[in-house]
Amino acid sequence: MTFGAALACAVGALGANAAAAQDMEKCYGVALAGQNDCAAGPGTTCAGTSTVDYQGNAWTLVPTGTCLSMDLPAAADGMAREAALEPLERDLPA
Repeated sequence: MTFGAALACAVGALGANAAAAQDMEKCYGVALAGQNDCAAGPGTTCAGTSTVDYQGNAWTLVPTGTCLSMDLPAAADGMAREAALEPLERDLPA
């Protein structure tokens, strides 16, 4: 394969990934413990490092437009949980 062909393949793959990423958005407060995507706030480094279910500062990628309509279980105190497009101050590790 020539350098030009390799470069064309690489650029095509990047374009496909960028298009897919544009259809997704970060949704905070919806991941179960250990199932978040990268960087779940202080004390975590990357994917799978959240320690609390529905951790408010942990995010996962979801299809664009679906985050705010997710149906989440109530917190232990009975308060409703809502997903957000920005980090939340609820359900943080102790």
